[in-house]
Amino acid sequence: MEQKERVRQILELLDKEYGPVKCYLNHQNAWQLLIATILSAQCTDDRVNMVTEELFKKYKTIKDFAEASQQELENDIRSTGFFRNKAKNIIACCQSLLTNYNGQVPSDIDALTSLAGVGRKTANVVRGNIYGIPSIVVDTHVKRITNLLGLTKSQDPVKIEHELMEILPEDHWISYNTQIIALGRKICIARRPKCGECFLSHLCPHFTPGIDQ
Repeated sequence: MEQKERVRQILELLDKEYGPVKCYLNHQNAWQLLIATILSAQCTDDRVNMVTEELFKKYKTIKDFAEASQQELENDIRSTGFFRNKAKNIIACCQSLLTNYNGQVPSDIDALTSLAGVGRKTANVVRGNIYGIPSIVVDTHVKRITNLLGLTKSQDPVKIEHELMEILPEDHWISYNTQIIALGRKICIARRPKCGECFLSHLCPHFTPGIDQ
């Protein structure tokens, strides 16, 4: 089967199984999503949502974060891991938003990635979910499962992003991430994949009939 047809079938089945899936990080505006995504590095979305539920009550504006005590913020986000770097980056990021962007989260990829703690993954989460700009988010689920599906052989998230931009239609760029996360959480689990239950098994080069790896 040609790759184009296989991709079409994969996307069709993802749409059928999951439909549109909203962003897993709870937020009410652009800066909340930006901070939540920074916190999500090496941390589960569920944990981040638990932390931000109280965090966004305590720090109600970008200015609040920009003026926060780093030590206090570290304590507030400690359970997300890497809390020292995250606190430092969040404060610096919010200071830059106030100084350079009038307190607004930019939509431009270069502007976003110039902010402390913001890489392409975080930038694309904001661009796709806040501004509706077709963007591909390559997180650990997308990296792993895209490789398993044979859509890439790269381990470099930036290369995977650009390869997916070439083979996925733009109207699926945003949904591909959240749908693959759903697949990775329920079926294609990293340590115990349920290959026998996977609706994409017949399209997956790593599937062996009768074997759950």
